[in-house]
Amino acid sequence: MPFWKKDPVKKEIFTNVAEGLRQVYKSKLLPLEEAYRFHEFHSPQLDDCDFSAKPMVLLVGQYSVGKTTFIRYLLNEDFPGIRIGPEPTTDSFIAIMNNDHAGTIPGNALVVDPSKPFRPLSKFGNAFLNRFVCSQLRNEVLETVTFIDTPGILSGEKQRVDRGYEFTQVLEWFADRCDRILLLFDVSSLDISDELKRAIEVLRRNDDKIRIVLNKADTVDHQALMRVYGALMWSLGKVLGTPEVCRVYVGSFWSKPLQFDSNRRLFELETKDLFDDLESLPKTATLRKLNDLIKRARLAKVHALIVSELRESMPSVFGKDSKRKELINKLHLVYEKVQREHNIPLGDFPKIDRMQESLRNMQDFTKFKILDKKLLERVDRMLAEDVPKLMSMIPQEEHAFLQLQSQTTQNTTADKSTIFNDQQSTPFELGGVEGINAGLGETDWIVTRSRHEYDEVFTHLSPQNGKVTGAAAKQEMVKSKLPNNVLGRVWKLSDIDKDGMLDIDEWALSQHLIKIKLDGHELPNILPDHLVPPSKRHLISASSSAEGNSSIYPAINSVTGGGEQNTSGDS
Repeated sequence: MPFWKKDPVKKEIFTNVAEGLRQVYKSKLLPLEEAYRFHEFHSPQLDDCDFSAKPMVLLVGQYSVGKTTFIRYLLNEDFPGIRIGPEPTTDSFIAIMNNDHAGTIPGNALVVDPSKPFRPLSKFGNAFLNRFVCSQLRNEVLETVTFIDTPGILSGEKQRVDRGYEFTQVLEWFADRCDRILLLFDVSSLDISDELKRAIEVLRRNDDKIRIVLNKADTVDHQALMRVYGALMWSLGKVLGTPEVCRVYVGSFWSKPLQFDSNRRLFELETKDLFDDLESLPKTATLRKLNDLIKRARLAKVHALIVSELRESMPSVFGKDSKRKELINKLHLVYEKVQREHNIPLGDFPKIDRMQESLRNMQDFTKFKILDKKLLERVDRMLAEDVPKLMSMIPQEEHAFLQLQSQTTQNTTADKSTIFNDQQSTPFELGGVEGINAGLGETDWIVTRSRHEYDEVFTHLSPQNGKVTGAAAKQEMVKSKLPNNVLGRVWKLSDIDKDGMLDIDEWALSQHLIKIKLDGHELPNILPDHLVPPSKRHLISASSSAEGNSSIYPAINSVTGGGEQNTSGDS
């Protein structure tokens, strides 16, 4: 092949994943997007700051569902420009970002700042930019994540008032670039207005990022909360149109006293799950950007095939306008032809009604570019060669991130805390004084509180030489109806001297562990020191507590979470 026909793109050497994504996008995917006018149909061109920006969390919901209060709850402080009230008070899109100097930046100045990923928003005009502001303050949470607060979605007559800009298009722009979308609902207003329905429809393209939050759940009692939850699931099922059940986090994300505290345990567990999900965003941000680039590349390929097929179907001289209308009205036939000839999954195609709307704005299909196989092959090589190479670099970067995070945690002073860790090492930590941690720091052995019950059962088991055999203990322990793998773990934790039998102290410990499990808590992989019977503590001190335990005790995810794991040899 002559040298002038060779592909000029060379293999890049990537220093990190973000830089590698920027290089492959600029050199291999962007030429395909520009050739087939991808940016006019689907999404604007990606800038350099899109690959280096911090993870973004977008909050969407009707007015008075607690979006701004939720952000304030996470930050533990007010941010510049905050407005909280029972009626629509947040009338702007607010980007809350970290900066040493607190203040606000108006939208027109914000979109010309090359260091921030908001430059493409200038296309929505002054009507939007006058309702867009950046709020900056120094906060530990904002060092790794950016929050986007949105105006409350209106209902009733209010939603008929024109905002002056395309609200759903702005939402879609943020949704394409954010890492998490929090869709908030209030237990007192579950109706889905027309504007909210349109907003959810544009967010559905990024359904893997959506998390549903049922806020202010403490304002109703247990029975009403069950009904509210069912009504919310029914409403969402009609709008989202998916057979899968959405993950809904139930809680009250504010600092007010709980009106109905009967569900406190539920709120604590739900809050922990949601915060764990948000806290993982910095670690998984690079993987999300890689995933979004792959989806964009697949969509760009399909778009190029559709546009080139429309170009080839156009007549050369007469009847262009009538043929153009026919192709738009029968676009599904074009989809079927492209799918059949190129063996492309139907899920990769853009929504037909949206594509038809964009095509109606194009006056002459003959100006579309014919199919350039070289551009498609370049994108295919990107997906086949560059993407796997970048994916192999992600574990190294995640490990480096965790090391840096650990060093930062050790170097920070004790007074610096965030909503994610301000309860750690306190009695109010989830599971801090419950379950396996009950009795921690107390002088008396906690098992003695119910010792008379355990000793009575022990006596009825007819102990020999002060101990009960495994067969006798099993008949009593299975009455708890716990599975064998759990009872096997209880036995291994309780048989401290490893003689295959339980004395009266070890039996009391086993009953205490069973009670912990029946109360809904998890068991540890190694028995904590405060649960060791006083009569056995000399055995623990004589030999290392870790010796042999790693192979004897089955591992679990954590003390307060994670499911039981099957273990071989438990009985």
